[in-house]
Amino acid sequence: MATTATFTLDDLTTILFAAAGDQGAELAAELGTEFEALGYDSLALLEISGRIEREYGISLDDDPLTGESTPQSLIDSVNSLLATSV
Repeated sequence: MATTATFTLDDLTTILFAAAGDQGAELAAELGTEFEALGYDSLALLEISGRIEREYGISLDDDPLTGESTPQSLIDSVNSLLATSV
């Protein structure tokens, strides 16, 4: 489990790279863009979700990773869960 109580853009970028290759490289400019528009399919999102859950010891709802989800909404959701699990 990660030792930090905050999930950052760098953390998400690292997980995106590990799960889906180099697609996370331009993420900083795309925080408000839906994952689907960034080229992440449902399988990649499941992998990303699983990695976050394992690394941070939290359980994500499906909501942050479906439909209109954006990198920023995922970061916010993870941080909210981390804040309540401390």
